[in-house]
This record gives sequence, structure tokens and C-alpha cells, in this order.
Amino acid sequence: MVLRTPEKIRTLQRKLYTKANQEPDFRFYALYDKLCRADILSHAYRRVRSNKGAPGVDGQTFEAIEAEEGEAQFLQRLQKQLESKTYQADAVRRVGIPKPDGSKRPLGIPTIRDRVVQMAAKIVLEPIFEADFCEHSYGFRPKRSAHDAVDAVADALLSGHAQVIDADLSKYFDTLPHAKLLAAVAERISDGAVLALIKQWLKAPVVEEDDDGTRRTRGGGKSNRRGTPQGGVISPLLANLYLHLLDRIWERHGLETRYRCRLVRYADDIVALCAGDVEAPLAALRQILEKLDLSLNETKTRVVDAREESFDFLGFSFRVKRSCKSGKHYPHVEPSKQAVQRIKDRTKALTDRRRTPVPMPMIMGELNATLRGWSNYFHHRNCTRVMSKVKLQVEERVRIHLRRRHKLASRGYHRFPGRIIYGRYGLFKLPTTAPWRSAHASV
Repeated sequence: MVLRTPEKIRTLQRKLYTKANQEPDFRFYALYDKLCRADILSHAYRRVRSNKGAPGVDGQTFEAIEAEEGEAQFLQRLQKQLESKTYQADAVRRVGIPKPDGSKRPLGIPTIRDRVVQMAAKIVLEPIFEADFCEHSYGFRPKRSAHDAVDAVADALLSGHAQVIDADLSKYFDTLPHAKLLAAVAERISDGAVLALIKQWLKAPVVEEDDDGTRRTRGGGKSNRRGTPQGGVISPLLANLYLHLLDRIWERHGLETRYRCRLVRYADDIVALCAGDVEAPLAALRQILEKLDLSLNETKTRVVDAREESFDFLGFSFRVKRSCKSGKHYPHVEPSKQAVQRIKDRTKALTDRRRTPVPMPMIMGELNATLRGWSNYFHHRNCTRVMSKVKLQVEERVRIHLRRRHKLASRGYHRFPGRIIYGRYGLFKLPTTAPWRSAHASV
């Protein structure tokens, strides 16, 4: 469920955006009082609650807040701390999220009170920075999505930009330099109280819990000069703002025209699509990132001829193919092999033999929620073949599970045909008709 922003807050956001858009050099000097407003804090609380995040280092949950002191009292206390400038950010709880390659991605979880204040700051600051962001930036922006970025890559391939720099930034969130980030924020924000809040969040200690329950500080603190925890409400906006410096240099120096190279960026995921040589734009990209105290991960960054091999971006696989019907080239976009493997693994885990004691409605509910989420994202462009394959694999896993549940020796095709698993058991039916929107055109 998407929360509707109250009209009074929307009016404020429109005024901030309009002012920033009309006066690119204007620095906003009176914003702190706005993020302290009761209506903004209340809306921030509801937005944070709707995200259903885990508790921070204090272990406090939304249910506990509402049972012990109530939402209104919690927000009044937080508002007083902000207005009196006695608010101090808590430490950030770090957890490891498993990645497909077996490693773990560190995720920082601020406390609920910090998340609410960060969301209030985001509500106020986002319209200002949104007025500056470039057209080829898509990540974590209002009214823009990963699908828009995917379509932009496909459009570039369609127009002949088939030499692709598949760039990977080396530990971007961990290496983001605080001083230069704050300088980028200060280009638009001169309100010292807001800048002090952002600095608090950047300097918050990072606490990790060992297997035996012992808590240890693993980073952050006043001496820390780099990084912003992935997982903080404000972190995506700050990370996007810093890489806007790359976008701005690319745009202002006319590098797209000079090198015939289009950038498409979704947060720290970047591809540069070239119609000619890739050496000059790659060198320019390295040089700009070096000025920003960032670097490319040379082992993961690669140059691809999309007419010869595929490359992955935002979970999709891209390649220029020739249409069997028209003979013309077109950008073929489908879910990547890694994305398919993840849904297969998740489906297998949910229908594992060890889950036969679990009630079938519960299993189907979990499986359907997973399939709907996966389908909502990957049912895009040329997905027919992959969707059909995944649909058959899901059906087979459900039949295997039902066979084990009912102790059948056969594979269960006759006992559990499609009309049974979709009708009686209510399995979500994956769509298999591709919704891709572009016509085949010559590249």
C-alpha cells in the first residue's frame, strides 16, 4: 500500500522544487524548522512503518512504541528533541544479507527514531535535489523506476550504442567520502542545523552482534571519514546526490556527444553505451571517479559488444539479436540467469520436503507472494521464454511437494494437473506474454 502524501506537505514540496528548478544557484537556508513540523514527522512515521523494517540496536519495534507510549507521544517527544537540538543519532545495527555469490552484503539498520527523522529530512530535501538530477539518473527518484532505466539501455542499443562499458564501483557505499559529500549537499543547503543532522548520521557508530550475542563496534564514529550505511532511509538520497557529480560533469562537458556514449545510472549501477570506441569514454569515467575519490572494480568492470555477447543490468540480461520474422536487429531484454536461479532456489526452499507438516494454505501464500513480487519486476519486455520456463518449473515443484505430502509414488501429473494446482490450491499463475514495447529496428 502506497501512502498518500498530505496536500499540505505536497504543497511545500512543490514550492521547494519550483524554487530549486528556477534558481539553480540558490542555497536553502531555512529548512530545519520544516522537518520539525508535526505533520511531516507524522507522515514520516507512517512511511517508515509501512516499510516494515527490523528494529535497530535498541530492539524497539513499532508495536512496542504504540503499546507503551503511543505514536502521538513518541512523535511529540522526538519533535521536542529536534526543536531543542538535543536529538542525538543512535548507533546503527549491522546485519549481513546473503548475496548470490555466497558472500554477505552489510546492511545498516538505524533505530526507528532515527529512521523517522531521516525520512522527515528526505521529505524536505528530496524535491530540492530532484530539481538538479540529470535525465540519465533513475535510482531512488520519484516517478522513476528500474524499468525506466532498463528501457533507456534498450533504447540506446536500438540506436546503435552496442559497445557497452559494464561498470562496477568498488565498495561505493563503504568508500563514499564524507567531506566531499557534505560539500555537495552544501551546494544547495546552507542550513547549518540540517547539515549537522546529516553529519550525525554519517558519523553514527556501526554495531554488529557476534554469534554469541556480544555486541562490538565495527565502524563509524567521529573519526570515520568514509561510507554511509546501506539501509538508512537517507542513504540512497545521499549516495545518489554524490554520483550526481559524475552525471553533471558528463552532461556539462558534452561527453555524450564527444564520445557518442550514453550513461544510464541507477544509484551506483552504471552502464555506458557507446556507438564507437570505448577507450576514451572509459578513461574519462575513470578520471572523473578518481576526482570523486571513487574507483572502478577492475575485476568486475568489463567491455561488452552487445551484438556478440550479453551483459546484465538491474537483474535483466541484454543482447542485440536478429528477429526471426523481420531479419532486423533489436535489443533483447529478459530476466538474467542469476534472477531465474534465485526464483528457482526460493521456490525449491518453500516447497522442500521438510515443509510437508506446514499447512498447504500457508505454503501457497508464501509461494504466491514470492511469485507475484518476482513477476511484477521481471514481467517486462522480451520475457516470454523465461517466464514460460519458470512457470513450468514452479508447477513441477508444487507437484513434487504435493506428491510427497500425499505419499504418492508417481510424479503426480494425473493427480495434480494444472486445473487442480491453480484452481483448488490457488497457485499464482505467472504471466507468459511478453509486454515489451519497442518494435524491431535496424541497429
